[in-house]
Amino acid sequence: MGLVHVELFTTLDLVGQAPGGPDEDPEGGFPFGGWQAPLLDDVMGRQVTTAYEGTDALLLGRKTYDIFAAYWPHQEGGQDDDIATLFNRVPKYVASRGEPDLSWAGSTQLGPDLAAAVREVRSRHEHVAVVGSLDLVQSLLHEKLVDRLDLWVYPIVLGVGKKVFDGGAVPTNFTLLAPPEAGPKGAVHLRYGLAEGVPGTGDMAAPDRNG
Repeated sequence: MGLVHVELFTTLDLVGQAPGGPDEDPEGGFPFGGWQAPLLDDVMGRQVTTAYEGTDALLLGRKTYDIFAAYWPHQEGGQDDDIATLFNRVPKYVASRGEPDLSWAGSTQLGPDLAAAVREVRSRHEHVAVVGSLDLVQSLLHEKLVDRLDLWVYPIVLGVGKKVFDGGAVPTNFTLLAPPEAGPKGAVHLRYGLAEGVPGTGDMAAPDRNG
């Protein structure tokens, strides 16, 4: 059984909408498309590249798939050749209720039962990467089909936009897999793995809270 590994860029108020560019996802009149660009640095770039190591499949929502399919097939040999070569080589699985153009080599549309389809994909691959795709991520969180959650948290607050946990999430425990890493422009990379059980409660005034 492989792992479903979600990788997201988010703000301090957990907005994950359209980090890459102004035309990425203008839904709702979102005014901050491309908010990530001024905060990029070499440290974050290396972390993102490292996070994809071992990826043998991509799982994408329809919007993210369309953006990737229009961009990555033309990037081999360029600045992002490592990621382009990987993305173009591995199978791509698309979660969509419509009829997406699957002309990007290796692309397959998932069936209508998303949870069952993702479990089947996970059974055939070791490391399934989910990039962006907020609506899909929320569905996966609801089904507890996220084995690993990587968040790059950037030091800005937007106040508007789709959030990572906008809806669908259920009480879930995660465990920190490695110490946080910070880049020179203030972004912090957090790596979490799915843990057993659900969040508990306690009394901060309990006499043994420090024991």
